[in-house]
Amino acid sequence: MSSRSRRPCPRLPVRHPRAGDLRRKAPHLSDHFRFGAHPEHGFVATATANIPAHLAHWFLVREQFEPVPDTPGLYRLTRPEQDGFRRTRQAVHDLRRHGYEVQADDALDPALTAPPPQPAARNGLMDRRARIAQAAARSPQRLSVLETTPGRPIPQPAAMPAVGHTPAAGNGRGR
Repeated sequence: MSSRSRRPCPRLPVRHPRAGDLRRKAPHLSDHFRFGAHPEHGFVATATANIPAHLAHWFLVREQFEPVPDTPGLYRLTRPEQDGFRRTRQAVHDLRRHGYEVQADDALDPALTAPPPQPAARNGLMDRRARIAQAAARSPQRLSVLETTPGRPIPQPAAMPAVGHTPAAGNGRGR
């Protein structure tokens, strides 16, 4: 075979569907959990048939949801009066972080709504400079400089020669 007859075929770009595309086309086929607000039970969650019931129960109980009596498959948030909105949003976020597809009401979806305001981060440079200045004020080196007067020489240790260079230790080149 000659090299002319074995030309590689040009490859066409293959477009793989993203998770968002699949969810828009068939939202009922790809999700695992659904969260919403119920007029009687408050914040509720339910699992779809895409996840085993015992696994859904395990996750929802750990996210502080409890089964609703007489309604199989429905879970309500325990103590919704204690920051229930934030806890439900956190449950949606946690389950998504574990890789599950979660459908939620617009208000409960952390991906669609802005997070609660965070305190503004301070500029750490000024704090760092203040800590360095405080440490320098307490430094023993600064105290020894302040104790000497300009007319008197700074005392040097006896082991160090006052004039000249120190001999190199061992045979070899210096720096």
